[in-house]
Amino acid sequence: MVEQAVRPVVEAIAAGAPNGWTHAVLHGRAGRGGTGVTGGYSRQGENWRSGLPNPYVELMGLAETLREDRGWEPVSLEIRCRPSGEYRLVAFGDAVSRVTGTDGGFQVVLDPGYRLPQPGLFQESGTAAPAGDPEAAVARFRDYLERRAAILGHPEELPPPATAAAIEEAERRLGHRLPPDLRALYLVADGDGIGHENRYLFRNNAWLSLESMVAERTEWGADERPWYGWDLEWDAVVFDTAPADTVRRCGGHPGWLRFGSSEDGNFLAVDTAPARDGRPGQIIRTGRDYDEGPFHVADSITSLLGHHLELLNQGAFEKHGDHIFLIEPDRDPAPQQIVGGDIPGDVPPTLQAIHVNDVTGLVDLAPLTAAPRLRRLHLNRSTTADLTPVRELSVESLRVTLAGADLTPLAAHPHLTSLDLATTGPVDISPLRTVPHLRGIDLSGADVPDLTVLADLQDLRYLSLTARQWTALVNEAKVPPTLVAARLADADATFDDALAWAAHLGLDTGNALRLSGTLEAAGG
Repeated sequence: MVEQAVRPVVEAIAAGAPNGWTHAVLHGRAGRGGTGVTGGYSRQGENWRSGLPNPYVELMGLAETLREDRGWEPVSLEIRCRPSGEYRLVAFGDAVSRVTGTDGGFQVVLDPGYRLPQPGLFQESGTAAPAGDPEAAVARFRDYLERRAAILGHPEELPPPATAAAIEEAERRLGHRLPPDLRALYLVADGDGIGHENRYLFRNNAWLSLESMVAERTEWGADERPWYGWDLEWDAVVFDTAPADTVRRCGGHPGWLRFGSSEDGNFLAVDTAPARDGRPGQIIRTGRDYDEGPFHVADSITSLLGHHLELLNQGAFEKHGDHIFLIEPDRDPAPQQIVGGDIPGDVPPTLQAIHVNDVTGLVDLAPLTAAPRLRRLHLNRSTTADLTPVRELSVESLRVTLAGADLTPLAAHPHLTSLDLATTGPVDISPLRTVPHLRGIDLSGADVPDLTVLADLQDLRYLSLTARQWTALVNEAKVPPTLVAARLADADATFDDALAWAAHLGLDTGNALRLSGTLEAAGG
């Protein structure tokens, strides 16, 4: 059955091949959730070419066959084929752990349950009192509804109030008490939705009922990001998109209670766990477009209602049918970053990320000391000889090609969490032993004579090495025991190679399926 199911995939690959191709490789993952593929074609004397089709229907058929035959859901696979019609399938059922092909190698998740600590969890907590006032909030809310009714020509229908008991039950399920001013509003109306119709009262967001608020928290409320959902974004950074030390630098936090939805994956939330200079009950924007950090909207729902009244009084709204949409003067700011070229001589102190691209000669990092909140420093196809300026920076994600290969300036760096290092000569990585929060390292572009140092890094969770480097670690029995994810950086590696490598890391790959066959000549 499997042989019959794989043949249409091979035929689709061959049908999309360019003239003169010599072989093709497809790495894929398929299951009930869909398919994803990488790979390409090769021609005589040429490097790999992109343009490999995604034979969705055929791959879904193969996945269904493997699910019925082997019980695999989903499945990772590799198909290699030639114009002669020869093909080879290697498939692996890894519903929990993932071995997947990437551009230039393979990656494996060894512990999908691991969650990345976020810097905001370690920030000092706020001690200020709430800025909101329940009585003022209710008064402003009623004024707001009256102003809207005057514009629309009729009052807006809202759900009946929530009971005190319903609010207490919601708070129990949320694990947090609502801010007093928002709590008071739920005693006026339980959200702004009647049936499937919402009034979008708060910053053009639908005001969620208590039931929807609890459901949103249940679905979303993890305080840290799982590796599985992050797809191995081991060098991701959360920026200060709110005033510094007001909101925690997290992609998500259990103390952020979503009460408003823009129905596009973004939300308004009350922050019950503010950072040092924040106020409990402050309003933040979070969700799909805010992985790099939340946006501070107002110090309370009370203040937000005051702002909405000001917008109505200023005429800053649009009326569309039976709805009113407020016109906000400014969009949510993105973290300040520089992409491309060399480091400017005048670096803004608010800079949080810089990508230096394709610079000839050595890059001088000294001007970056003017940016104390710099979180991401990536030198792409660019080289520096001195990392000393990094010592004084809050850099968490560092990508660099180093000439001179001295990592001493990184010793005991208090912020560094990810390092992508390439070198022009041998490098001693022993200074990394003292970096307290270093969780991800890519050394596939570095010349490291002694890789056994890696086994001493107690917080190391992600490691990317070449096949030769992994072999050296395995032979020395020095594979870091704390890894939850890893990458084999080898563009020539096959899925068989990757499964053997994953087995050395402790993953059981013994159930892999291998199948070879030949179609009628696939052309050329």
